[in-house]
Amino acid sequence: MTTLFRYAGIAASVALIAFGIGAVAIGANGHNRVGTELAREQIVGTPDSTIAGQRVDTGGEAQAFAKVMRKHTLEATGGKTYAQMPQFLDASGKGTSDKAAAAKDPKSGAPVSNPARTIWVTETALTTALNTAYFAESMATFVIAMGFALLLTGIGFLVLSLRVLRLPVAETEKRASRKTATAVAVPH
Repeated sequence: MTTLFRYAGIAASVALIAFGIGAVAIGANGHNRVGTELAREQIVGTPDSTIAGQRVDTGGEAQAFAKVMRKHTLEATGGKTYAQMPQFLDASGKGTSDKAAAAKDPKSGAPVSNPARTIWVTETALTTALNTAYFAESMATFVIAMGFALLLTGIGFLVLSLRVLRLPVAETEKRASRKTATAVAVPH
């Protein structure tokens, strides 16, 4: 039974070590990919950001730039979010949520949409991508940390499997050799 435990422990250790190495490799690849993809976009921090003049190529910088984009969008829309802005423009160019009071497009006859709301649509798409880069880099870092934890756990488990579970087998072998030595030493 002890031999079975030892081999099961060794198999589990090897699996943990393999998963640990795999997780570290996958995490490192993900972390690198986030940086590469962000750098490819050639985003540079605006003068009013915490990353002024810096190229955005990390998840943290992407998150910082997303915050600046939101600030700029709020400034451009008078401090109103998409949901707070009127949906249409009236004949004088002011916002209205009343479809009947909205100016009509001369070609289609449809109510004229508030173009300032389009700024929010664009901002939301871009900041979502930047915040996703931040999340992806954070997850990659977590995967690397978990990979090292699995790796260390596997190594520790292997040491236990080879050392601790080996002692009873060694004791059994010593007892067997003592019995053999005693049997040989006793005259018949």
